[in-house]
Amino acid sequence: MRVHPEVADALAAGRAVVALESTIISHGLPHPDNLRIARQIEDAVRAGGAVPATIAILDGRPHIGLDDNALHRIAAGGTAIKVSVRDLAMLAGVGGDGATTVAATAHLAAAAGITVFATGGLGGVHRGARDSYDESADLTTLSRTPVLVVCSGVKSILDIGATLERLETLSVGVIGYRTDRFPAFYLADSGHPVDWRVDTPGQVAAVLRARDRLGAGGYGLVLANPIPAGAELDRALHDRVLADGLAAAEAAGVRGKDVTPFLLDHFHHGTRGASVNANVALVLANARLAAETAVAYRFTT
Repeated sequence: MRVHPEVADALAAGRAVVALESTIISHGLPHPDNLRIARQIEDAVRAGGAVPATIAILDGRPHIGLDDNALHRIAAGGTAIKVSVRDLAMLAGVGGDGATTVAATAHLAAAAGITVFATGGLGGVHRGARDSYDESADLTTLSRTPVLVVCSGVKSILDIGATLERLETLSVGVIGYRTDRFPAFYLADSGHPVDWRVDTPGQVAAVLRARDRLGAGGYGLVLANPIPAGAELDRALHDRVLADGLAAAEAAGVRGKDVTPFLLDHFHHGTRGASVNANVALVLANARLAAETAVAYRFTT
């Protein structure tokens, strides 16, 4: 791995570092706004007192922290493919570029010694998985990766109830941040409760320390942070666009990992850009919370 000097210095000094995924840059946000927003996400981490470490694969080599040229290459180069853990070795072997998913980012962050990771939404069990067995690698990766993922729940395009059941089976703890309800990305409430709640970054840090003491550090944790109230999509609009998008994906034969980018693009057009604004708002909020949590954890460890 190539660890950016700023990130390496922070880790060596015991300062707070927050990992960030790169798929949101290459596949989750429209160009050219994606580059500007990627920098805003890193700025949100810095504002919270931590060092950002955006993770990607360049020329087959994992990069932990990206400079401006690397960020631009991921955002605008058109060469980066969506990469999960299973793809890392193949991409390294052929020397390609890759934007890391939640699973790949968590894996590489843990390998670099980074505990806290901020993203938009966690992957999960897809609708119709009873027949397709379509489930994100994010879930099984978290079952063996000692990172805290700060996210706004999972995207509403997924089977949220089944996703929560799988997280329970895989021993991945789910904590609501200032909420007793599990969020659904664009919506603050998915309709499902969470068993545990915290209200401050210090409480999250206390959970991480307790996990370390109790020998449960081999499992990931999910900190579910609802989208800010003013940025939430109108529920009626959300439900209508989602239904239309699912029908369009079925008619077009879209399957597997292509479903999420297809539906995100459908939301972008169906909400006239409101979904992108919501996406940005929740990611920035998660980045700030992750930074504050990483600082609290480092300060007391």
